[in-house]
Amino acid sequence: MTRLPLLPAARRELLERRVRWIVTATIAYNVVEAVVAIAAGRAASSAALVGFGLDSVVEVLSAAAVAWQFAAPDPHRRERTALRLVAVSFFGLALFVAVDAVRTLLGATEPDRSPVGITLAAVSLAIMPFLSWAERRTGRELGSASAVADSKQTLICTYLSAVLLVGLVLNTTLGWSWADPLAALVIAGFAVREGVEAWRGDACCTPVRALLTTDDDECDSCGDGCTDGCCTPDASGAAGPR
Repeated sequence: MTRLPLLPAARRELLERRVRWIVTATIAYNVVEAVVAIAAGRAASSAALVGFGLDSVVEVLSAAAVAWQFAAPDPHRRERTALRLVAVSFFGLALFVAVDAVRTLLGATEPDRSPVGITLAAVSLAIMPFLSWAERRTGRELGSASAVADSKQTLICTYLSAVLLVGLVLNTTLGWSWADPLAALVIAGFAVREGVEAWRGDACCTPVRALLTTDDDECDSCGDGCTDGCCTPDASGAAGPR
């Protein structure tokens, strides 16, 4: 079970409200992004753009899972289910991206130039890092593994925006249609790893160790049935090595 940091009730209520606003903004933007990307992708016969649009749909599902969790009077009770939904969305993202990349590498599609796609990728590359950072910071202070996991989903969308932008630019300028799918396969592998981490996040101390602490934090085993290491809150309520 996730160990919640010790926060005053007013602060916790503020953070929960902030998470709701962040996921609402994420859902709204990704709905627009999905519609534009899929429409532009079909017009340009671009599998990469269509795949990017499908990724936006997956991102909406992930953010919706967190929104559902924090719509409850006691969001912590829905933490495990929300984490599982986020994990499934990671796997779905990886599947969409991998299938799209393989199809492109096998020559199933030959994308045309898409100025709309380049503009969309550039805008997403500017917006998504901010949304990811805001949700990750809030989720860590709140002690919500699902919010932090969803912020990683948004971060992957940032990577995909960069991959899409580079791929579309290279295809437009040099005709290198293979650059995008190769990089996308790497992103798909990363998505699978994050999906597994989120799926296991409800067990023992894993959310604190893998999600709520910084990437450089290392923890020793705390016992209590934990075999993969964990962290416990210190006296101030912050997560830290035991």
